[in-house]
Amino acid sequence: MWQRILELLYPNRCCFCGTLCARDVCSVCAKKIVYVREPRCKKCGKPVRYEEQEYCYDCKRQHFYYEQGRSIWLHKDPVKWSVYQFKYHNRRVFGAFYAKEMYRLYGGKLRDWGIDLIVPVPLHWKRRWKRGYNQSEIVAKHLGNLAGIPVDTKAVIRKRDTKPQKALNSKERKRNLQDVFEVQREWETPRNILLIDDIYTTGSTVDGVARAFYKKGSNKVWFFTISIGQDF
Repeated sequence: MWQRILELLYPNRCCFCGTLCARDVCSVCAKKIVYVREPRCKKCGKPVRYEEQEYCYDCKRQHFYYEQGRSIWLHKDPVKWSVYQFKYHNRRVFGAFYAKEMYRLYGGKLRDWGIDLIVPVPLHWKRRWKRGYNQSEIVAKHLGNLAGIPVDTKAVIRKRDTKPQKALNSKERKRNLQDVFEVQREWETPRNILLIDDIYTTGSTVDGVARAFYKKGSNKVWFFTISIGQDF
């Protein structure tokens, strides 16, 4: 009875358009969303044009501290709308669905990579206070529950409230995040870490966190994101 009351008060909505539906994705959006498939960059997992292409443009040109990463969908509508609502309009309920899809697609990677700990990319305290939550933390906690892997939300901090990355080009993004992340001094470093973030564009954010962990002595750092851009 209580379950029925909850369903009437809070009916299920599509995570990609907000319309009422019985599942997480309506039939219309199911045809529009694009899952990341092969061929993809061996480093960041970004879709590339040709089967014989090993790395995307960014990964060929620069060094990244993280080992490898995977994302669920291409960052274009309706995924783009969904992530925006999740991030800025308090649609925290979407986080459980994102984590479920991450685990369904890449649960095997967690075992292959030997992940000891899941860490969400942190927000600066001012931005978290204004928004009320860290969207990456929500996904990380759901994924940790599904995979049976501990989640540490306090392992790394964001020392400065930087400019939004979406307003900057590739070089500015990297400079904007220079030495922004810091691993807590009392934190004991595990062997392999999985970072969780919402969007992968140039890789500056996850790589900035990975660099902070390597400076602290971590062995390897990997990442999962909800969505990602493409190389063409």
